[in-house]
Amino acid sequence: MSRTAEITRTTSETDITLRLDLDGDGSVSVSTGVPFFDHMLDALGRHMSASLGVEATGDLAVDAHHTVEDVGICLGDAFARALGDKRGIRRFGSAVVPMDEALVLCAVDISGRGQLHYAVDVPIEIIGTFDTTLAKEFLVAFATNAGITLHLRGLAGENAHHIIEATFKAVARALYEAVSIDPRVADVPSTKGTL
Repeated sequence: MSRTAEITRTTSETDITLRLDLDGDGSVSVSTGVPFFDHMLDALGRHMSASLGVEATGDLAVDAHHTVEDVGICLGDAFARALGDKRGIRRFGSAVVPMDEALVLCAVDISGRGQLHYAVDVPIEIIGTFDTTLAKEFLVAFATNAGITLHLRGLAGENAHHIIEATFKAVARALYEAVSIDPRVADVPSTKGTL
């Protein structure tokens, strides 16, 4: 069974093509015009062990908001499509990831109910051309469109770069666990029979 998807989204603000293979090898090719965001997407794909390709252009002369949010929408949509009927997945995943002084916890439920619960205290600043408030915007768009319940808690941290990178890596490791196939589960892991 191939767990892949390709999404194309064109608006007056952005033009995005995104490819996702949940059973890939961690190879990532990303170009959004926002270098720090590219770095975070690279970490997400690699630590999820998914193959991820993103080509995005956006109205960066305004700011990076539309590009970051729309990539989140596309990645969430691709994630949901690649999962298909969700048969045999573990469904739940969690990770606690350190990066130097930063420590972030992530718990995920592939529930079909897209929502983000975010308690990560990130200093508001610009990293390169990336406004740190955009990390949450990306995660809202991703969780909503992926149909997942995503909980994030910042347990420690002072450096914005470290906190955001630990956040993306924690999401990646939790998703890796949640989408993994459990050989003991033949059906959809839900008492309702659907997710």
